[in-house]
Amino acid sequence: MISSILVMSTPILLAALGGLLTELAGVLNIALEGLMLIGAFSAILITEITGSTFIGSIGAALSGAGVAYLFGFITLKFKANIFITGLATNLFAIGITNYLSSVIFGTKGVIRFFNFPQLINIAENNIFVYLGISLTGLLTWVIYKTVFGLRLRATGFNTSVVQIKGINSYNIQMKSILISGALSGLGGAALSLNLGAYVPNMTAGRGWIALVAIYLGRKHPVGIFITSIFFAGAVYFSNAAQGIFQIPADLLLGFPYLITFIAMIIFSVLKREAGRKQASCSPMPPKEK
Repeated sequence: MISSILVMSTPILLAALGGLLTELAGVLNIALEGLMLIGAFSAILITEITGSTFIGSIGAALSGAGVAYLFGFITLKFKANIFITGLATNLFAIGITNYLSSVIFGTKGVIRFFNFPQLINIAENNIFVYLGISLTGLLTWVIYKTVFGLRLRATGFNTSVVQIKGINSYNIQMKSILISGALSGLGGAALSLNLGAYVPNMTAGRGWIALVAIYLGRKHPVGIFITSIFFAGAVYFSNAAQGIFQIPADLLLGFPYLITFIAMIIFSVLKREAGRKQASCSPMPPKEK
């Protein structure tokens, strides 16, 4: 069970860690879903061509970063509305993967190959699990112990002050977007390569769950790791419950998203109450005589 939950949590974790970097830089990356889908398709395509899951994973990261660059360039350079560009990226990912699937493989359905290379497994977990855990520790160090991490957080806190200090906020934000795209692409690769096939729209909302995990994890890599495990546990329960309880399968499949919705509501209420308590405890300014 633990092994299964770790494998299920990894795609969400990788995408959420990428989204955390853009969030800290002051860019809300709602394109995580589309970037994951691009990575999932690219990983299967490149792995089939090269016969190597490693090269397929690298290709997924590069393709995710490439699409993320377009998202970032339009958003930052041309000052486009980030919600529109993010949603456009998600729609573009669906359209381009369907088109390429039809042109290259002659189908818009499931893409599966015989003798497809298997992922490297260590102690019943695929290599992406260890990559996600390692990146959680690495990004914790980068964000809180390096100059880049300091500049990243400063850019998200106040872009104007950063620019006055001579730091190029555009470069900082673009770098965070590129890394986010690469990690989201790897998250998609973790989905498709673990399955050994590409299924249309196989991300199935995981990019949106990753976005929620950033806030529920209190914008900290370790918190995001814990939150990803929580969501993966909900997915595991819904899958296991299909053979136990007499509940419609469609309802059980929607359980993880219901948990996400409820968790976000609870988080919002707790955050609002904490803000009220802080405001009530703050000292009153002295009255003017």
